[in-house]
Amino acid sequence: MLWDVGEERGVSLAVVREALVRPVGEGLADRLPNHGFAVPAVSDRRPAYEPRTTACPAPSRAPVSVPEEGAYYSGAWAEAHRVFHRPLLEGCGNPVLLDTFDRMWTASEPARRLSTHRHPDRDGAAEHRRLEEAAPARDADTAAEVLAQHLTRTAADLTGCACP
Repeated sequence: MLWDVGEERGVSLAVVREALVRPVGEGLADRLPNHGFAVPAVSDRRPAYEPRTTACPAPSRAPVSVPEEGAYYSGAWAEAHRVFHRPLLEGCGNPVLLDTFDRMWTASEPARRLSTHRHPDRDGAAEHRRLEEAAPARDADTAAEVLAQHLTRTAADLTGCACP
């Protein structure tokens, strides 16, 4: 409960509410009228990890995990992953699309981390290499197909769906 968080941190309820405004704005939490706030279930955010496009140096060149950062992948890998996926969109010249990508990327970060944690044997590096090869070759059909498979696999890992 919000009150418990406030008491634990030694701050007022108003401070706790104000601190939750940003995560709500970034899609990381939901404001529930007359009920406070909630962290959305992964399935509630499925659109946040589906419709994206890719290319840049693959995240496989960054350390996947750093023991001090816990069981999930490292902050360096997370940033390399974002930097890898965003550049193809930059060529569109559409600031609304780029802003949407940035917000969706932030909102879907917890889902990506959960997917990686649930399926540590997944060869994400190979998936990124395939994208890295298709994009510079300007093979849009292959790049789109590989990206769709990459995103569908992440969604399947999260939902337990046996999607292709």
